[in-house]
Amino acid sequence: MIVQTINLTKRYGKLVALNNLHLNIEEGECFGYIGPNGAGKTTTIKILATLMQPTWGEARICGLVVGYESRKIRPLIGYVPDYFGAYEDMVVQEYLEFFASAYNITGKKRAQIVGDVLELTDLTYKRDALVDSLSRGMKQRLSIARVLLHDPKLLLLDEPASGLDPRARIEIRELLKELRRMGKTILISSHILPELADLCTSIGILEQGQLIYQGSVVDALRRARTGTVVHVMTPDDHERARQVLSNLEHVESAELRNGSIVLNLNSQTSDFSFIAQAMLANNLRIHEIKQEEINLETAFMRLTKGIVQ
Repeated sequence: MIVQTINLTKRYGKLVALNNLHLNIEEGECFGYIGPNGAGKTTTIKILATLMQPTWGEARICGLVVGYESRKIRPLIGYVPDYFGAYEDMVVQEYLEFFASAYNITGKKRAQIVGDVLELTDLTYKRDALVDSLSRGMKQRLSIARVLLHDPKLLLLDEPASGLDPRARIEIRELLKELRRMGKTILISSHILPELADLCTSIGILEQGQLIYQGSVVDALRRARTGTVVHVMTPDDHERARQVLSNLEHVESAELRNGSIVLNLNSQTSDFSFIAQAMLANNLRIHEIKQEEINLETAFMRLTKGIVQ
């Protein structure tokens, strides 16, 4: 077990930022940490990064207890916050060499490692550029390059794609996929839920300091599904088609929405071939019949209550 928390709690006066958090992340996982602002995601990550002490409870990294064995933990983790510090007078290579020296990486080994992480993060061509001149997306990649210098087992990424344009988000996502293939364990918090669904092996949903779900994305989607929703597109009389379909046995409701007929079927219905049969029997043509897919955003909205602290 790479990450384990037991009754992890953090209070700020009367405000409970984390409430008896039980979190388990296995080696090699890419774990997506989801929750609204103020849910406690950053607090969790800062505790795991040994930057903050819990009020009570326990957090372990590779079996080592945060707070008591923090010096042993820090070489095992790489923490990327959601902001980038100011290093106006450093070029990219100097920036990485500075942090490599902080990990006692010296001589030829340092030059080799700096070159390797520049290549991995696709920043080799920017090695002589001033850090402050980089775009936000490049700065995020540089932040990841920085935490890879000492080859940590666990990466803690707090909103790494926040504020990035679509191309920069794709580049960060592909980099994280490569790190996952390399065997790194990744904990990533993000508001960009479709990208987490594509990237993560498991997710945790946090609301008001409490973990309300932990498991696979597939299981989260299954739990969020309350029934079958089918969209029917027809070039014929939409209102007549809606009335025909609304009277069918397995249809709970039928409404017109954006030029299509949206049917809510009862939860026991998995075969909806009867829809096509009813349309043809009533001389109604069919352009398309498709089942509505539930994505991670839908699952998040259905599994949470929208409560913030």
